[in-house]
Amino acid sequence: MSLLNSTNLLTSRYIVFFLRRANTTLVYKRNMFSLQNMFLWMSARSRMVPIGNLGKTRSATTLTDPGAFTEMVKSVIPPLTFDKHKGQAGRVATIGGSSSYTGAPFFSAMSALRLGCDLSIVFCTPDSSVAIKSYSPEIIVHPFLNTSNGLEQITSMLNKFHATIIGPGLGRDDSLLPTIKSIINKCRDLDMPLVIDADGVFFVSQDPDMIKNYNKAILTPNVVEFKHLFQNVVGEDPNPDEPIHDVMVLARALGNVTIVRKGLNDIIADGNKILVCCGEGSPRRCGGQGDILSGTMGTFTCWANMVFSKESQVQNTMLQTYGPNICAAYGACLLTRQCAKQAFAQMGRQMTTTDMMAELHRAFVYLYE
Repeated sequence: MSLLNSTNLLTSRYIVFFLRRANTTLVYKRNMFSLQNMFLWMSARSRMVPIGNLGKTRSATTLTDPGAFTEMVKSVIPPLTFDKHKGQAGRVATIGGSSSYTGAPFFSAMSALRLGCDLSIVFCTPDSSVAIKSYSPEIIVHPFLNTSNGLEQITSMLNKFHATIIGPGLGRDDSLLPTIKSIINKCRDLDMPLVIDADGVFFVSQDPDMIKNYNKAILTPNVVEFKHLFQNVVGEDPNPDEPIHDVMVLARALGNVTIVRKGLNDIIADGNKILVCCGEGSPRRCGGQGDILSGTMGTFTCWANMVFSKESQVQNTMLQTYGPNICAAYGACLLTRQCAKQAFAQMGRQMTTTDMMAELHRAFVYLYE
């Protein structure tokens, strides 16, 4: 809604207020601070967020106590100090990339790095490696996936990492299923945090036992992927009127694996606790946004589990209540939504994931600093 009509714009003196917190610009006519104008100013600073249909199951959401949940996430972010060495803020691996999909593993790995992990490594197929390497010199790329001795090379290196992301741009070649199972088994042996996204969720749907009872795993299905996974694990269709209940049912059926069902609201559950992220995002649904989510979640789960590795560091009450997985998932969901909101405010309908990536640091500062 325009605050001033065209005549007023031509004839009136006006003041431009830059509202950093709202990431927007409002134009006000001088001496016209009416009740309507003040309402618009306040709504721009803190826009009401529709949370849609969440069903009858009660859950805490972003709107319940946003400050407390933000503090929970902030409590796992490592401070920047001059006495640390490379690797202490995390080394994150991304398993993905194929001849058809080279952007997804790049966005995931680069988001993990830009959020603040020290090293980000991609394991991909040989025919996708050159493209991924050409996108950025900061990403380390190993073209071992789907090669004769690639599985042995990948699993021998996994102990160097603090978290692994599986799925971005992986493709759905059936021949990859044994490889993915072996990588997940190795990560379980190492007690390593896992984020499984996109095509990784597809492979888990084919054989859910590979992830069952592993409570350091986070699965991030969208609505369609969630439906297939729910059908294969629970044996029936999910109820669209009770999304929170269904996410909890699936998490329990998988043995308390954390599920992040992406959508209008990101519903996060581990079989015991639920938290819904309903921060404002963007109406633009370009491809690649989920890759920013998986990458930032990889770094957040790395940090959260580092804190939990030393019980004396777990001082935040919300963190004690919700645990490292839900904390990491919520932090990444809220950050990705804020990136989308800021990029859309700048670019509108032409917004792409590259524009979101450019907003990652400013979104992080806005939310967590």
